[in-house]
Amino acid sequence: MIAIMDYEAGNLTSVARALNKLNVSNKITSDRQEILNAGQIIFPGVGAAGAAMANLNKAGLDEVIKTAFKLGKPILGICVGAQIILESSEENETTCLGLLPGRVEGFPLGLKDRDGAILKIPHMGWDQVEWTRHHPVFEHIPEKSEFYFVHSYYPVPRASECVIGVTDYGIRFASAIGIKNLVAVQFHPEKSGTVGLRILQNFSTWDGKD
Repeated sequence: MIAIMDYEAGNLTSVARALNKLNVSNKITSDRQEILNAGQIIFPGVGAAGAAMANLNKAGLDEVIKTAFKLGKPILGICVGAQIILESSEENETTCLGLLPGRVEGFPLGLKDRDGAILKIPHMGWDQVEWTRHHPVFEHIPEKSEFYFVHSYYPVPRASECVIGVTDYGIRFASAIGIKNLVAVQFHPEKSGTVGLRILQNFSTWDGKD
């Protein structure tokens, strides 16, 4: 069973709906023991980093996710859940979980596409991910596949080996990251059609090793 962590900052029902479509057992829960007993954990998130961390801390789920990581439990972070796993975020100048070394930065104003047109922030809509190294959670994803993004901030891991995929939006940024039993994506797999479902299917059988 996959535990979808409920800390009042997540796109929970859409994640559960996607897993149900795959016939993958799942439960939306904020119960600490249920989360730690689950086979895998999905750590979603929408909104601002500051509010997300405040909700996590208030519920005591910050320690749960840290414990699950130390135990080697497979974890998938989505969107804000891919940001607050790092050490800090420029958004609200937030101290984050520190599971993965690095920082979250905001897109600078004035970014331009290849034709010189100013890009809008937030980065919203479909965009490609270029895979930079192999990882079991992203197996059998065709090259140049597109995924759905909605964000103004992006993860900047300290170590290049933590980067699994990158996306170009005026700058190249890490859109898929991971370390040990933790993998995270800046895009929304649950809203990304067939390729997004493939990622969730892969995660549902992942043993936490890459």
